[in-house]
Amino acid sequence: MIGYGTRLAGLVAERGPLCVGIDPHPSVLGQWGLPVEARGLETCARTMVDALADLVPVMKPQSAFFEMHGSAGIAVLERVLADLRAAGALSLLDVKRGDIGSTMHAYAAAYLADGAPLAADAITISPYLGFGSLAPALDLAAQTGRGVYVLALTSNPEGSQVQHARAASGRLVAEEIVAAAAAANAGQTHGHVGLVVGATIGRTGVRLDQVHGSLLAPGIGAQGGGASGLAEVFGDALDYVLPAASREVMRAGPDPVRLRGQAERILGQMRSMLPVR
Repeated sequence: MIGYGTRLAGLVAERGPLCVGIDPHPSVLGQWGLPVEARGLETCARTMVDALADLVPVMKPQSAFFEMHGSAGIAVLERVLADLRAAGALSLLDVKRGDIGSTMHAYAAAYLADGAPLAADAITISPYLGFGSLAPALDLAAQTGRGVYVLALTSNPEGSQVQHARAASGRLVAEEIVAAAAAANAGQTHGHVGLVVGATIGRTGVRLDQVHGSLLAPGIGAQGGGASGLAEVFGDALDYVLPAASREVMRAGPDPVRLRGQAERILGQMRSMLPVR
């Protein structure tokens, strides 16, 4: 079985480093002239897949915008994940789950088990009940060839309250998370445990080159992040960076040609700035 990190590295080498978010926010549906209901959600999300899934290596549906439409929205998400599998792009489901014990086992089974209706190639998870609480997700992802992205250094202003606090070791909490992810990937060139590190956070002093896992960098474009600023954030870990753009691409819709053109433009910028391992 080929693990997530290796599969991702192969697709990035082939297509370039970019993750495109599928964020069908009600305001986006309105801009696209679609109703803010399940049928509008489906048209938006599946248009994104049709336009881009053969171009970019990863697409990232934001689960919340599907969940807000109830069971009909979850049914759309199932179809979108199936579309991504069929089209050859990796799916990164942005769910940010985090819990303990049997609940975390259930979350892992929902998204990382073979045959699960909502199974994705990777998911985002939150470590703030302790990194050890994530073990069910890390273990199941390893068993099924999937990946996880652990929140580490996010770009929202509130994040620093926890992430920049000092742990008992004296290190930043974010440094503890980075070290734990590195330990989980030990001995691998492309591990299955990645991190979420905002593209707009600037220099933090936290070394990321030890992780040997994918570094998801949201915030490209509409949130102010760009290719030129990635070196300041990621330093020697640049070749593991997976930049993510959502609104910057989706605002070009609903025309598939314009969506594709916008993604190609950003992908070109990323290719010119980022090495590919």
